[in-house]
Amino acid sequence: MDIDCCNKKTKRSPEEKKLIINRLNRINGQINGINRMIENDAYCNDVLIQLSAVKNSIKSLSTHILENHLYTCITRDLENGDLDSIDELISLFKRFNQ
Repeated sequence: MDIDCCNKKTKRSPEEKKLIINRLNRINGQINGINRMIENDAYCNDVLIQLSAVKNSIKSLSTHILENHLYTCITRDLENGDLDSIDELISLFKRFNQ
């Protein structure tokens, strides 16, 4: 079942938005650093280590957002009897396990 996520929104507190945006800015800084490494002919091993760090940063942020999604959106939907959120959740777990 396809989930139409484009019509849904998640209200986040100012603190949560700030936390997510700060983490995204940090990830963006890591990527910009890798760009500079490539421009400066950095050693492959060093670039790969930084790419791994970015991957871990993204995974950590994704996990944070998924946890919040479970505690807020999914919980709310289930309390309101919206079982379609279970299909959405299954789809998310499949995507995360690829």
